[in-house]
Amino acid sequence: MGGCLGSQLGSRPSSGIGSSDVTSFQQTVSIGKNQPLKQEKLKWKSDVPLTDGQLRSKRDEFWDTAPAFEGRKEIWDALKAAAYAAETNDFTLAQAIIDGASISLPNGTLMDCYDELGNRYQLPVYCLSAPINLIEDNSEVDTPSPDSETSNGGGEEIVVKIRLSTTGKDTKMPVQTRETVMNAKRRLQALESIEPFRQRWFFGGRLLSDKMKIEEIKLQAGYVVQVIVSPGDSALVGN
Repeated sequence: MGGCLGSQLGSRPSSGIGSSDVTSFQQTVSIGKNQPLKQEKLKWKSDVPLTDGQLRSKRDEFWDTAPAFEGRKEIWDALKAAAYAAETNDFTLAQAIIDGASISLPNGTLMDCYDELGNRYQLPVYCLSAPINLIEDNSEVDTPSPDSETSNGGGEEIVVKIRLSTTGKDTKMPVQTRETVMNAKRRLQALESIEPFRQRWFFGGRLLSDKMKIEEIKLQAGYVVQVIVSPGDSALVGN
């Protein structure tokens, strides 16, 4: 790619990241010996404080448009999965994903990496960690209850298995085929006391967006959904 991604990113509107912070994270490209992923969180400060919802929106926008910057979709998918694993401190899984996709990290960071064909991929820092000035999202407090949303969605009720990254155990939970993933996250919150914004749902190796409906995912009774649980508030500020 020879830096095509870098030029595309440079043409975007301001990301809200301070210039001094960007400078501290940018590294000179040197395609040398592959290094293991550094097991440390990147710390940065946003020019404009972000809520968790705004941060997720920025990430979704990047991942939705990233393949348009050239490169291979399967590599982008692997980088996305590795980024989420690293953010939840599962560096062993992140490294396994990187190795399985034959991704090289000359500097030991996902901010600058290459596939086996020499294509370059760059991830913005906001896709790898939360800013130290992340603020509370009040919209998470007054969310509709699962019952109020499912009454409008409805559909067939099925029981699926939710496998939590924190315990590895499976929790059986009923869901409605026409409800959204976000509403199902609220159901899980009622069962396990895990806030929706800390949940990342995966099925068939794909990250499920909050707006997707259960019927779109083609979940069936007894199927297992992997849920990666992010750390609490201390991790959200980069500690």
